[in-house]
Amino acid sequence: MPTRRILLGAAVCLAALPTLSLAQLPTNQRLYDTTTSMPEVRASRLARFGSEPVVTGRVIFFGNSITQGGDWAKLTGDSTVVNRGIGADVTFGLRTRLDDVTRRKPSKLFVLIGINDISKDIPDAVIAAEYRMLIDSVRAQSPQTKIFVQSILPLNPTVRNFPQHYDKQPRVVAVNRLLQRMARETHATYIDLWPIFIDKQNHLDATLTGDGLHLNQAGYERWVAFLKRKGYL
Repeated sequence: MPTRRILLGAAVCLAALPTLSLAQLPTNQRLYDTTTSMPEVRASRLARFGSEPVVTGRVIFFGNSITQGGDWAKLTGDSTVVNRGIGADVTFGLRTRLDDVTRRKPSKLFVLIGINDISKDIPDAVIAAEYRMLIDSVRAQSPQTKIFVQSILPLNPTVRNFPQHYDKQPRVVAVNRLLQRMARETHATYIDLWPIFIDKQNHLDATLTGDGLHLNQAGYERWVAFLKRKGYL
């Protein structure tokens, strides 16, 4: 997948400067690389998705490695539930592979994305804007789908093997606020997962994770139990 760069900063009228190259753009602009850090995983998962028959009306979980790590069919007790998680994915990555989801016209779509964007220092407003375009596209392509925007999970940097470049929980909180507002404005259902995952220090409960970022089996079981208890599943 070609590198996509999000340009922020001084406004540039490219229409007025048709021959201006990227190298000539003002130097006060910031560039954000949204290319996956795990291209082999992405390619393998996309090939697998493309080989599966298109069946409409199912429940789909859509996101990054946190979604990929869940055996949703087993966890939910519904063998038809579809896992569309890809490790290291970002909001733009979900947008580029959305057709695989919308052509299946899911009855429910559970989205969890954003922590990898944060780790790459993509600005909060850019994450929210990309997410909104994703939701708008689902609305346009599969209008009957019920969309669930799930909060980005808390982190626990005190856990052994925690990847330190993810130690940005204040930004997680800030992005979740934007996602909650975006969900409200797009008439999606926002699901706040924090209450079921945090400990007394507002960290991801160490009993539910092996590295402070991803969930273990107990974490997934708690997640699905919560979704069922709230009537989302």
